Amino acid sequence: MAELKFNHHGLIPVIVQDYYTHEVLTLAYMNQKSYQLTLKDKLMTYYSRSRKELWRKGETSGNYQHLVSLTLDCDQDALVAQVKKDGPACHTGAESCFNESLYGEKSGDQLADLFALLKDRKENPKEGSYTTYLFDKGIEKILKKIGEESTEVVIGAMKADTEETIYESADLIYHLLVLLAETGIELNQVKDELANRHVVDKKNKQETMK
Repeated sequence: MAELKFNHHGLIPVIVQDYYTHEVLTLAYMNQKSYQLTLKDKLMTYYSRSRKELWRKGETSGNYQHLVSLTLDCDQDALVAQVKKDGPACHTGAESCFNESLYGEKSGDQLADLFALLKDRKENPKEGSYTTYLFDKGIEKILKKIGEESTEVVIGAMKADTEETIYESADLIYHLLVLLAETGIELNQVKDELANRHVVDKKNKQETMK
């Protein structure tokens, strides 16, 4: 607490970022009490400047934000919080409060966007869609395609054909995402598993923390 520099209103701004996609979700404020509650319960708690009171994100909507990390800037007067969220961050129902583009194109998580599209295809089949065809055929067909695409990646790499390897890798990743959607596994579960692994530089291999 001694390191934080609260402003003359007793507040410090906190930029809230999605742990998985790194998308900025919102800009909020904390006072000392909300900061302490956030660290204690690992649930994002803020101070409302308009209502003049503490508020915990998700208390009414159920869209809680679970604290993963909290970083202090070099001037010690601003925070960045990475969170795992249970639902949309914005009161409008949008995933992020930052949605109005003023200049340029907003970058996104292409894998997450593709996975969301695949899950929608599973729930809402579309005639003529290759993805719908795979879901209709079932897991054996999906697994067969993964085997075929894996072989194509190997062939491209063995030939040192960069373009072919990239193309076939994209096909393989697509079919892997179809498999996840078919089996009910969330993409974030895979990301969590990767986050639990650490590369050991001296040994040049992955080790799990289990």
